[in-house]
Amino acid sequence: MNTLSLIIVFIISIVTSHVLNAEEIGSVDTKFNLLSPDDSIKIEVVNDPKIEGVVCYLSRAQKGGYRGALGIAEDTSDASIDCRQIGPIQFTEPVKEGESVFKERRSLIFKKLKVVRFCDTANNSIVYLVYSERVIEGSPKNSVSAVPISKWHTQGKDESIEVCKYK
Repeated sequence: MNTLSLIIVFIISIVTSHVLNAEEIGSVDTKFNLLSPDDSIKIEVVNDPKIEGVVCYLSRAQKGGYRGALGIAEDTSDASIDCRQIGPIQFTEPVKEGESVFKERRSLIFKKLKVVRFCDTANNSIVYLVYSERVIEGSPKNSVSAVPISKWHTQGKDESIEVCKYK
């Protein structure tokens, strides 16, 4: 394998890398491209790796065309998030304020889409924020979703749930 091939494989692996735990559940096309992939909106389900019982749904724009197909197009900063409690809340590990739950590259090098978690202990809620960051200049486009933690119907009457035990 020559050097150029190695560089191409390296670039493709960087472009397609994710921080785990997102699964596409659907998409819609937003712009028709005749001989290349269409621009679209992807819908993914994201599980919080440290908090069981919470699921987030993330929608994001994705460029098509030849550049999009090759992974070199810069996707827009448009994204939305909605999170829900789907079962008993279990903290599998200590969590940190503003910790990244999911991130994805939105351009070849400079831009990332991130989902971060915050805890609102006063209101017993977990708050998720999706935004785009860039090395030089980020985007103010963002979306937020809060999950009020409540007892699940399978939990006993005396079980209490505390939000975000920091260690």
